[in-house]
Amino acid sequence: MAGKLKVAIVGCGSIANWCHFPAYKTLADMVEVVAVCDINEERAKKAAEEFSLTKYYLTVEELLANEKPDYIDCCTWPSAHAPVCIAAANAGVNVLCEKPLAATVEQGLAIEKAVKENGVNFMLAVVTRYGAEQKKYMELFNEGVFGEVYAARTKYVRRRGIPGGWFTNKEIAGGGPVLDIGVHAIDRTWYLMGKPKPVSVSAETSYRIGNYNTAEGTFSWDAQSGENKDEHIFNVEDSAVAFFRFEGGKTMTADVSWTINGVESATTQIYGTKAGCTFEPLTIYGEDENYHLSDTKVEAEGEEFFTAEIRHFIECVRDGKAPISGIDDAVTVQKMLDGIYRSAQAHKEVAL
Repeated sequence: MAGKLKVAIVGCGSIANWCHFPAYKTLADMVEVVAVCDINEERAKKAAEEFSLTKYYLTVEELLANEKPDYIDCCTWPSAHAPVCIAAANAGVNVLCEKPLAATVEQGLAIEKAVKENGVNFMLAVVTRYGAEQKKYMELFNEGVFGEVYAARTKYVRRRGIPGGWFTNKEIAGGGPVLDIGVHAIDRTWYLMGKPKPVSVSAETSYRIGNYNTAEGTFSWDAQSGENKDEHIFNVEDSAVAFFRFEGGKTMTADVSWTINGVESATTQIYGTKAGCTFEPLTIYGEDENYHLSDTKVEAEGEEFFTAEIRHFIECVRDGKAPISGIDDAVTVQKMLDGIYRSAQAHKEVAL
């Protein structure tokens, strides 16, 4: 496929504005934004002006009836991922979809069915796979530097970091921090482990200090913005802890939260038979030739995460290649996330 690709952006809210729009401007020599769509007309109109477009759309069906993009970039809330991605796939249009894959496993499987039946290219936008340190790690992983990677620990916890609006409405978002930020930690760590086959998960979720509480029994105000949140629906978890088992006796622990009375942390530790590592900065914990312990910081340079992610998908569509975060990975991770909720509800380990 020669020349610039054409993309239509569906969903013009925060993730599109803050992250995808700037990336498309950076990548203007590779891709052209030819259409924008949002159920909120004011947002759609503003996005059209951002890219000097003379028109905008309020539904994906209207967009696909009038435009012929090479791919759509789905930046809607999770419950809209399935209808948007399925409509695009059925129209023969490739799909880049923001994380998580969907609000539920059933919706994710419906996307998978449409993608595979129509033979379109699909990539889940799990941006933390595309950081410079993660790319450098994968080079070292493939060279065998870490030996057999058999265990990992990952954490993404905020002291007070509950998003506003639809994020706390289960019908729209599908879940709380598990699907919002947990997907980043769990997807990235599973990927860095070499994507071992999931076997089971044991997890618990907490609903104890959500609903924008700043302390037990204190309601109404968001600790970061001072905004009154009484009008918002809050029916999702505020935190979760999970223990995954994989084939070959490999394991991963994951700790995620929007609000917790402790230290904020976004860390991942990888453990292999030859060496392990942490990130930011990428540091390898191993041994030297005399079996003395060694800690080695590794330089890793690269472009901004979202730009690198979108560039990768453009190249995959252009060159007919499979993305590193394709539909099979997306479905597997969605099942892992769903397993957290099933296990927590049953208060026991469940099969994946």
